[in-house]
Amino acid sequence: MNRVDGRAPDQLRPVEMRLDAMPYAEGSCQIGMGDTRVICTATIDEGVPKWMKGSGKGWVTAEYAMLPRSSPQRIPREVNRGRPGGRTQEIQRLIGRSLRAITDMNVLGERTIWLDCDVLQADGGTRTASITGAFVALAQAFGKLQDEGLLAASPLIDSVSAISVGIVDGTPVLDLNYAEDSTAQVDMNVVMTGSGKLVEVQGTAEDGVFDRSELDLLLDLGSKGIVELTVLQEETLGASDPEF
Repeated sequence: MNRVDGRAPDQLRPVEMRLDAMPYAEGSCQIGMGDTRVICTATIDEGVPKWMKGSGKGWVTAEYAMLPRSSPQRIPREVNRGRPGGRTQEIQRLIGRSLRAITDMNVLGERTIWLDCDVLQADGGTRTASITGAFVALAQAFGKLQDEGLLAASPLIDSVSAISVGIVDGTPVLDLNYAEDSTAQVDMNVVMTGSGKLVEVQGTAEDGVFDRSELDLLLDLGSKGIVELTVLQEETLGASDPEF
């Protein structure tokens, strides 16, 4: 199979992660995966939602948005409709679940971490890039709390990242861009920790069906991509924190 950008079936798009993309935030990372670009920021709020007060536990939550011209056609701002659309709600809940999976809320204490993921440019995989970049922003925010003496230890119990996989023209491929995603027979998102534990798998047969052997191939591809992304996360954070 010849991919539209010349990559091998098991090859990630070029990945960039840049810290301190938003200098006012407690943590921030601009992530690029091919032509998809997302700014992820972490904001620390002292306090938790009402239903958590007195529990001694913290909370991690996320919001996601696509800028109006992040795609070839203008996307209307959802604020003008009064609430996020169904797709947006689904994605921001996925991001929040993924980051809570690797956070010890007891260690965090009664604080809320807001993760804002804003898509600057979309070419497939915006939700997976958001999760991968949001982890970097979250880790940076936790480091700030430790540096200020507000936490004795990091609440992180693992890392987390995400990647898309799919079957395009009968071939299992890693990290789909939009052209591949829009024609894929199977489309799947894999969220996995750095230690190899699954957080979430979202898979759909867009055209027909797929069997267990193909599912296993896709999960193996996703795992390979997660290993590579985890190394890049560690390198990005290690550049600012040698102890990470």
